[in-house]
Amino acid sequence: MYNFLTNVFLMTPPAGGAQGGGMGGWGSMIFFGGMILVMWLFMIRPQTKKAKAQKTFIDSLREGDKIVSIAGIHGKVKKINDNGTLQVEVSPGTFFTMERSAISMEYTNAQNKPADAAK
Repeated sequence: MYNFLTNVFLMTPPAGGAQGGGMGGWGSMIFFGGMILVMWLFMIRPQTKKAKAQKTFIDSLREGDKIVSIAGIHGKVKKINDNGTLQVEVSPGTFFTMERSAISMEYTNAQNKPADAAK
């Protein structure tokens, strides 16, 4: 039983088997560790940074800010409610109640960017 577990988890060839020129147990472990590191650097870390920036953006919303929702609805924050929602004015006298999480950071920043910076 011990040899089986050792062979499976350390990825070593059986003791009596033919010895190939492969990487062996430690080489495979280093390879898989490198793959995990690359996945973390290129996939998980950027997504975590983006989520943190989105949360900071949502928490910094104030009354009077012009916003764009993830559905593309443009409006102005009129009131921030205690339950995590916003009252948004989309046209004079027309109000929506939206969740804070429905506000898009990318669309809002693009909308609020000065016109000369777009050129």
